[in-house]
Amino acid sequence: MATMLSRWGAILIVVLAINTGGCGKSGRPVLVPAIGEVMFKGEPLTAGSIIFFPDKSVDYQNDRPSSLLQVNGSFIMKTYPFGDGVSPGKYKVCLNPPLANAIKLPQYGDPKKTPWEIEIPETGDKNIILEAQ
Repeated sequence: MATMLSRWGAILIVVLAINTGGCGKSGRPVLVPAIGEVMFKGEPLTAGSIIFFPDKSVDYQNDRPSSLLQVNGSFIMKTYPFGDGVSPGKYKVCLNPPLANAIKLPQYGDPKKTPWEIEIPETGDKNIILEAQ
């Protein structure tokens, strides 16, 4: 009898772990790829970072996904602490303010003034091209 109860107890623990672990209830956002490059005057923009500011429609609001710009201007957005990707939805996109100021386009460093807006679909986007003008 005691063995049967401990077996049922083990099954109950497994069922509870499965039911509370998935479906976004853990607080972990659904992330999809957001990969691209930033250009300025036809050349890759480097020595800075890019930040996505989520619109109110984006499910996950606890972080601003970001990425360092690589030497070829490329980026792979990350959502801290969960890893590569962003939640699907609309974003204002900014450069970090020191980089925006260095290229004399400070509006690109301000989420209220940046001309860059992007919508990341449920499948992600691996071909984002942003041109600072």
